[in-house]
Amino acid sequence: MRESILVKILKYGIYAMALVPLVIFKDFISPFHFGKVVVFRSIIDVLFVFYLVLVWHNRSYLPSRNLIFWSVGVFTAVFGLTTLTSIQPYDSFWGYLERMGGFWSFLHYFAYFIILTSVFRNKEDWTRLINFALFVGFLSALYGFGQKTNNSFFVGSGGRGRIFGTIGNAALFAGYELIIAFLALTLFFSKDRISGWGRIFYATVFLASSIALLMTATRGAILGLAIGVFTFFTLYMVLNKSRKLRTAFIWVVTFIIAAVFVSQIFKDSKFITGSRYLVRVTDFSFSSYTVQTRFWAWEAGLKGWQESPKTILLGWGPENFNIPFSKNFNPNFYVGPGSETLFDRAHNMFVEILVTMGVVGFAAYVAIFYFLLRSLWRLLWHKLRENLKDEAIYYAGLFSLIVAYIIHNFFFFDTSANFILFFTVLGLISFLSSGTNNIHELSRTSKKLASSQVLTTIVLLVATAILIYKTNIIPSKANYATTRAIVRGWGNDPVGAMEKFKESVAYNNFGTYEYRHRYAMFTFDNYSKLGGNAYMLDVISEVEKNAESHPIDYLPHLYLARLNIVLGKDDPSSEYNDIALVHARKAIELSPTFVRAYYETGQIYLNKKEPQNAIEEFKKAAELQPDVGASYWYWGSVEAEMGNLDEAARVFEKAFTTKYSYMASDAELLKIAGLYVDRKNFSMLANIYERLMTLQEPNPQNHATLSYVYAQLGRINEAVEQARKAVSLDPSFEAEAKIFVNSLGREW
Repeated sequence: MRESILVKILKYGIYAMALVPLVIFKDFISPFHFGKVVVFRSIIDVLFVFYLVLVWHNRSYLPSRNLIFWSVGVFTAVFGLTTLTSIQPYDSFWGYLERMGGFWSFLHYFAYFIILTSVFRNKEDWTRLINFALFVGFLSALYGFGQKTNNSFFVGSGGRGRIFGTIGNAALFAGYELIIAFLALTLFFSKDRISGWGRIFYATVFLASSIALLMTATRGAILGLAIGVFTFFTLYMVLNKSRKLRTAFIWVVTFIIAAVFVSQIFKDSKFITGSRYLVRVTDFSFSSYTVQTRFWAWEAGLKGWQESPKTILLGWGPENFNIPFSKNFNPNFYVGPGSETLFDRAHNMFVEILVTMGVVGFAAYVAIFYFLLRSLWRLLWHKLRENLKDEAIYYAGLFSLIVAYIIHNFFFFDTSANFILFFTVLGLISFLSSGTNNIHELSRTSKKLASSQVLTTIVLLVATAILIYKTNIIPSKANYATTRAIVRGWGNDPVGAMEKFKESVAYNNFGTYEYRHRYAMFTFDNYSKLGGNAYMLDVISEVEKNAESHPIDYLPHLYLARLNIVLGKDDPSSEYNDIALVHARKAIELSPTFVRAYYETGQIYLNKKEPQNAIEEFKKAAELQPDVGASYWYWGSVEAEMGNLDEAARVFEKAFTTKYSYMASDAELLKIAGLYVDRKNFSMLANIYERLMTLQEPNPQNHATLSYVYAQLGRINEAVEQARKAVSLDPSFEAEAKIFVNSLGREW
């Protein structure tokens, strides 16, 4: 094997990396992240073997060691250090299934950066790679546009409000397309032998990626795009002192400012409120729920960061943001069943790094951006002084790209596709910063590898194949087994599903934590179909392993409490109720303000026939988050069972009048209606029957009852309207309705 063959393998491997953002494993858990990472890691593992042999053969292929290289290298080292000191080192190293992060994956991004900056030594190589990456970004944008259709070819299609392309999340997709847009913009304005077709290509990619970004309705990315474009054209005007360009730029900026101003004036108009997209992108209020959840998550993380000198210095460990988030959980996150109450990321890369890697990691992370901007700024003004404006445009474009990306990362985080493209940009800036005079001259000859080098290559490739099997293939089998379990469950084959869940957890790889919890949820939901307790006991033993391996994580204890509640529900003296109580108390100890844990504890006391204790738990939940009606409903239900009907009526009323009122079923509403009939509480009866109207088919009796209730409240016009609706549904009501309406002083 010759040196030139190794170089070709590495270059083509790098080109293959540009395709990874298009990878989707649609039949897997985390279909948009899992497949990308296992494919990326597998290819990099193989490429790194060839790279090591190449460097052994010719040391001139070592990467250029400039400030960008060292800043990325130092951050990678800090990533490793904080993994070693992590509160949960295993998770910091391997990451979690949903995001596929962790130190092991990050090492592969760094390896990609090293290979990239070592073998791409001329402008032609970089132009070819960037063009290929732009084409892939364009395809991802087109895929996103397809998600607005009902074509099943596009995963996530069906008239989707916010597209996410091949990236799987609207905000992540926006970050990816943000980089694509600025690369295309930069190359469009460069004058480096670009043909007319080339300019059309770059213009098309820029427009497509910008439109795709806007269709994600991700405000942080839109802000990044706007400020980035403003930065770019400001620098471009400095490079090209054109009066026409300056005038056009002023008009564009004026238009944008005017559009923002007008959108705020008319944000309550039907035109705006009639579109979910326009409502989202015109909402700049810090009080909006989405913005508030970000602030709450950052606040929880920062409280955790300040917990000890160790967490301040080195953080909780990569991938462990969920731990300080849970310890300092803000009950306002809980707005009822289905609430998002677990943030595994801070949705702000700077807060994320500070909380999980401490001051050391934060300084290393910020240093990367500092040296990127510093290098680009110096090169920009160096080219400007030398009157090399055509070359300076590259630095202006990349400088604007980094500014835009920093803004985006202040509101979100990075995953696989974003990291691959961002590390490509890092490599490009490192190449431009080194300058052709500082890049090692490569040998023009292509010598054969020594026999020992060939043998070493074979041995390393065999070892790498085993590594890939252990770290990528086996996790893929486990992941696929889990989705087969889910599919069997959909097919009404719960026993078959349980067997596949057993298979998935038996692989015992880094995704097993999530698989066990999915196994637990399925067993909990299908307990009545499984017959007997054997499956429940088996899944409990699996979740206990999660509790043992994650001693400061409340979630396994919450699952164990729920599972044991099911086993103890028919026997107040059952040991399972006592076991459930131990786990519920542990969950509360680890996350004292987590509302759901108090619900589980209340249910345990109901199992144990200790209703007063159950009431105390539901009261605590209500005190933690007084705006959620579910807590009052559970509390009121126990009061009613105990015969405390006046108190039950008072508490039930809160369940329906809080900000996030309880969504009762029609049976539940009818069950409590009598409480308010006896107490002549017509306001609550109106509330109950109005809700009932939305849950049941039109019923003349309901309309007749509501007519009477409205009359008692003095809402005469509405009473008449309801009486007429009752008659329209059943004419036999007409005679009685006429008498009733006339008694109200109205003509029928």
